[in-house]
Amino acid sequence: MAETSLRDRVHEIIFEADTPVGKAFDIILLVLIVLSVITVMLESSQEINEQYGHIFTVVEWVFTVVFTIEYLLRLWTTRLPWKYALSFYGIVDLVAILPSYIGLLVPGNSQYAVIIRIIRLLRVFRIFKLGNYLSEGDQLRRALIASRNKIGVFLFAVSLLVVLIGSIMFLIEGGNNEGFSSIPRAVYWAIVTLTTVGYGDITPKTDVGQFLSAIVMIVGYAIIAVPTGIVTNEMMSTEGDPTKKDGASGRFRGRKANFTNTQVCRYCARDGHADDAVYCKYCGGRLNP
Repeated sequence: MAETSLRDRVHEIIFEADTPVGKAFDIILLVLIVLSVITVMLESSQEINEQYGHIFTVVEWVFTVVFTIEYLLRLWTTRLPWKYALSFYGIVDLVAILPSYIGLLVPGNSQYAVIIRIIRLLRVFRIFKLGNYLSEGDQLRRALIASRNKIGVFLFAVSLLVVLIGSIMFLIEGGNNEGFSSIPRAVYWAIVTLTTVGYGDITPKTDVGQFLSAIVMIVGYAIIAVPTGIVTNEMMSTEGDPTKKDGASGRFRGRKANFTNTQVCRYCARDGHADDAVYCKYCGGRLNP
């Protein structure tokens, strides 16, 4: 019983943020993650690394050991360790510490792969109970799914348009401008111009080509607004009509998910439970009381 109580207590501290100790642990963990990422970024600078390279090495291994202990504790406190190991955060936590150990066996710049640790900052949504903002992301996802057919038709039309514009520009500039040496390069120019990116590596030189270029630039501003309007219209529809269901997931539109509870199941390592939940809604396991 003592071992079980200790195991549950450690689980509550490292997996949840409903208690002051748990929140403090996660905040400290986030600070360490940020510091480790900054260390790797500074280490990538040759001038800084020449002066403080030995310090960076020691600091990085301190971070690696701390994150390794944390990962092992997460496996120990979970009733089914493989569930956590195969979860999103479990894989990210493992990938965050592997590069340092791989760097001992494989020489090179593998240590810079620890920059993946910054992904672990996604825990901030759970720690500070900002998960309600995820519902806005879910609304955007549903709007994109609902408008995928319209956007698909729009992209197809734009693809035909850039091929047509590129072909015309090749006929105009092809013989006098080495930048338009082929239709694919002319299509590349059309894409860059139509999207208003404007790298400037290929430019028309003839009067007719510059006139066509000006028209494409103006049309580009109008084209950019089309997908924005489509998605915005769908977002307003999903937010304003709670009786409609999402065709992909079957859930009612406009319903916001409740992510305020940070409690994580001890068996399947998943969260998102209601505040008064007693059992996990995913695997049925009893939540940590």
